[in-house]
Amino acid sequence: MATERSAPSIWMRPERAAVGRPAQHSRAEITAVAMDIADREGLDAVSMRRVAADLGTGAASLYRYVETREDLLDLMTDATGTEYALPAPTGDWVADLVAVGEQSRAILRRHPWLPALVMTRPVIGPNGIALLEHVLTVLACHPADLQTKMEAFAMLNGLTAAFVLYELSGGSANQERNVAYLQHALASGEHPRLTALLSQAPQPAPHEPPDPSDRFAGLLARILTGLLGHHA
Repeated sequence: MATERSAPSIWMRPERAAVGRPAQHSRAEITAVAMDIADREGLDAVSMRRVAADLGTGAASLYRYVETREDLLDLMTDATGTEYALPAPTGDWVADLVAVGEQSRAILRRHPWLPALVMTRPVIGPNGIALLEHVLTVLACHPADLQTKMEAFAMLNGLTAAFVLYELSGGSANQERNVAYLQHALASGEHPRLTALLSQAPQPAPHEPPDPSDRFAGLLARILTGLLGHHA
């Protein structure tokens, strides 16, 4: 059985078909319309036909710029990278990477369709390359090898997307329900190790169960430090 080959990246193909009528739109314009639809109505509302209709053109003409819906999703994911502000490194690589994570978290929340794409259809385009270059610049003096730095970049993206999925799916409300059941289970006396461990933890204020999303920055810092090591 022949191995199926994926199509080349959308950014490795011409902006539009080489033959036919002069260009009326651009990939950037098409991408912006698709993102607006997704932001307002969700990712399921994004189709080539719908985007073409919002542009006032036919779906057939859209295929001259974007061959598949998957190409469009890739363009949308990468386009959100323009929303980052990437300042010069401060010399504190942990703080700088956490700052990237906080920006990513805000961007993902602005585009509720984005976290699932980051997790299930990761893509690297021009804006993703710029973000990666920034992360590698922050880590330029760090002694870790390239593979470890790339793993840190992937972990930053994946963990942040997972946190936002949690937040958008109910966050603290789900946490409150789980905490209530945990307390119910512990009251049975059948889980002594868990009971002993939790008895040592700081207790939250009444009716204020701990929300993991409030610990995002600290958790991200610990994971990155554990992966990259304690280096100045």
